[in-house]
Order: sequence, then C-alpha cells, then structure tokens
Amino acid sequence: MKVTMLLCDAAQVADGKLYILGGGWSLTGPEPVPSAIALKVEVGWHEVDTPHHWELFLEDADGRPVLVATPEGSQPVEVRGEFQVTRPTTVPEGTPIDVALAVNLGPLPLEPDSRYIWRLSIDGEANEDWALAFTTRPLPPA
Repeated sequence: MKVTMLLCDAAQVADGKLYILGGGWSLTGPEPVPSAIALKVEVGWHEVDTPHHWELFLEDADGRPVLVATPEGSQPVEVRGEFQVTRPTTVPEGTPIDVALAVNLGPLPLEPDSRYIWRLSIDGEANEDWALAFTTRPLPPA
C-alpha cells in the first residue's frame, strides 16, 4: 500500500475526498491545540474486498510512546480503525483504489520544545515513510 499523510488543524472525509483545514504544518504549540491527521491510502487491486486494520501511535523523539493522563491512569496516545474497499466497476483492472481517512484529535498535553512522531501501521505492517514528525514550540520567556 502507498500512504500519504498530512498534519492539519482539521480534516473531514466526504464522498471519498479529504477536506483539509490548515494543512501541512510541522510546528505547533506550546499550548495544547486540536489537530488532525489526513491520510490517503492507495489499496492495491489484489487487496480490495478485504478488511484492513490501521493504527496510529504517537512517539517522542526517542521512540517511546507518549502517555497522557486518563481516568484509568496513564495511557499511550493511539488511534485505531478499520477500512475496506470494493472494486469499482468503472476502474480498469490493476488500478489502485484510494481510501481517504481523517483522524481528528482534541488538544494533547505535549511537552513544549519537544519533537514527536506519529507512526502508522496497516495490518500490523509499518513503513518508514508512514510517519509524521512535528515539534512543539518552546514556552515564551517569563
């Protein structure tokens, strides 16, 4: 599969298309703000009509999971979902089929002046290109 990922302020999928607001950034904060990840997945012709499981994991610069406080205690920041595509009758045989996904996130309490990476896996497989790195700004001088 081929995946295109983009950090943005907000994203939505409608009629198979991605609608992206404030896309293409890699610097945020330092205060927590909402964000989103827009994904375009090209599913190979031979992989249609099969359910696919995807997962996004937020890691720090050292590759450790980012933890946030929850009522159940500290939990890693992770998002999961499923998708399945069918073969359109009007598409020539062998053509990859596009899937648009939008993951909207509430404000995350991230450390200022730090580097983070969202990593994607599909069906348990990861690719070094399926990653989005970003940095949080330092706190302003007091």
